[in-house]
Amino acid sequence: MQVSKEEILHIANLAHLELEENEIENYLANLQDILNFANIVNNAPVENLKLTIGANEAKNIFRKDEIKVFEDTESLLQNAMEKEQNMFKIPKVIN
Repeated sequence: MQVSKEEILHIANLAHLELEENEIENYLANLQDILNFANIVNNAPVENLKLTIGANEAKNIFRKDEIKVFEDTESLLQNAMEKEQNMFKIPKVIN
């Protein structure tokens, strides 16, 4: 599949990119390389291959969820910009 200059400009417009004239050829070549690689991957022979999910059998190891009391809260909070009731006070992030 060949990508045209018009398609690059359309994609740039959808992504709200302002491309300079000298950048268009670079984006065109890069997108063409990506599509060519995707085509190679899509056409890779996969017949008679066993289904695999991962390269190894590693699994997540979970620890028991336990509540632990932290004794030295003063040293924990010593670098806090603001603190209130032995907790970090941070700016409101949700309106």
